[in-house]
Amino acid sequence: MKRQPPKHKTLRYLSEQYHIPFVEYDERLLASGSVLQKVCLEQLSEELWFPLTIREGTATVIVSKPPDPARDAAMRKILGVETLKLLIALPDDITAIIENHLDINPGFPASSSRTTLARLRNWFADYRVMLAKHRTILAKGRTGLAFMRTGISFISVSLSLFRLFGIGYLTIPEILLLGCGVVMVFDGYTWYLPARRIGRKTVSGMLTEPTFGSTILEQTGSAEGADYRRTPPIPGAQQARVRWNRLSPIQKRRFLAIDRTDMAEERSILAGFRTILAQSRTGLAFTRTGIAFIGLGIAFFRQFHTGPWTVFDGILILTGIVMTIEGFHWYLPGRHAGKYSSNGLEKAQKRASIWEFMFPPYHKHISPNDLPSPLQISGTHAPGIWGTTGLALERTLIADRRNVKARLRTVMAQSRTGLAFIRTGTSVFSVGMGLQVFFGFINIYWTCFNLTLIGIGLILMADGSYWHFPAQKIKKLFPYCYGDMEIAFPDYGKPTSDWSKVVFGHEDM
Repeated sequence: MKRQPPKHKTLRYLSEQYHIPFVEYDERLLASGSVLQKVCLEQLSEELWFPLTIREGTATVIVSKPPDPARDAAMRKILGVETLKLLIALPDDITAIIENHLDINPGFPASSSRTTLARLRNWFADYRVMLAKHRTILAKGRTGLAFMRTGISFISVSLSLFRLFGIGYLTIPEILLLGCGVVMVFDGYTWYLPARRIGRKTVSGMLTEPTFGSTILEQTGSAEGADYRRTPPIPGAQQARVRWNRLSPIQKRRFLAIDRTDMAEERSILAGFRTILAQSRTGLAFTRTGIAFIGLGIAFFRQFHTGPWTVFDGILILTGIVMTIEGFHWYLPGRHAGKYSSNGLEKAQKRASIWEFMFPPYHKHISPNDLPSPLQISGTHAPGIWGTTGLALERTLIADRRNVKARLRTVMAQSRTGLAFIRTGTSVFSVGMGLQVFFGFINIYWTCFNLTLIGIGLILMADGSYWHFPAQKIKKLFPYCYGDMEIAFPDYGKPTSDWSKVVFGHEDM
């Protein structure tokens, strides 16, 4: 068997021989739609050349053979340019580049190829992983703030005992309580600092409108996916989609890839909403910690006589005010995200899903010629691969179910955020009511202050109830939060009815 020379050695030899730069196959070598409109890809496969770009009368063309005057003149005529910039590549690489561009439906841009869409879905997945890490850090921050509030309760008990009874038999327990409280406050604050840095980062929450394959999501940044946008409507795409039975299997798979990309975008945006809501809950936890500082400082200031401890009381009050203001700074973005996500969820519920398209209700009047064909599969069929188009449909249906669960998680995040509003309002209300009950109506100014705290607490509790109870009502409509949980182990060599499953019941929890 004759041994072939190494690929790069051959490319370097051709480049030096003909004084032309060489290029290899890369999925990111994509020609624009305006360039592809000038050529026939099937003809290019036979002639083994490919136009990459056209700029200012100059075309960059990949060829497999050395410069040829007749061929170059024909290429200039086809592309409508005056000069050519040639790049040389091996015939197999040129064939691979052309085949990569052939993976698009007629009239669709190059960004609709399944490889390009898969790369964008990978970027969405990386983005969701980053948001999940952010939410984990924010959860640790809220745990640290709860630790701080526990430490504050230790400190308040120890200082109250010391200021009431002075030095005596209780001094040692008071010092131990004070030391434990200081350690807990410091430890909790170290957990909060990373969450504070995360909370300052802006999370995108703008959802584009899916169009069921008539527009495409495409990357507009680097190959790593710095950003993306939705293309204008593609002429003829909507008509091709509704005539599903007239599409070839590969054309169906391309449409399904577009659907999965739209679903990945929705899941990513919903993850962004949940991250913003988590930031809001962290800010409200910081507010509750500040309220605890304020309540403790005011109680000490009003209960004990003015003296050296008054400076300490003032520091507690000022620290609590700063913490409360910063925490409330995170409240409004969370409320805005909750409102915006609610509108997005309502629109998503009204849109036709892939389930309704593939298995339309009988009451909808659709031409029989355009109905999706019935799935020719039954339990009596022998196990086997259910075809690439069937697998693509299965992945798309699973992605649609994941989107339903992502919407439910967003609804439950709204519910948790509403509960955080209620807890914060309860804290403010309790401080105001406690001060008022303990000190009474002795001072009109302190009474007005206490009543103001009570009013703010009631407003926050009402606002939290506005988010919590509707979300709870929506949650009850889904079966995922009740009953047993079932996890299937996919085996695409068998029908879904034969997949093995594991069931977790409430008694196993």
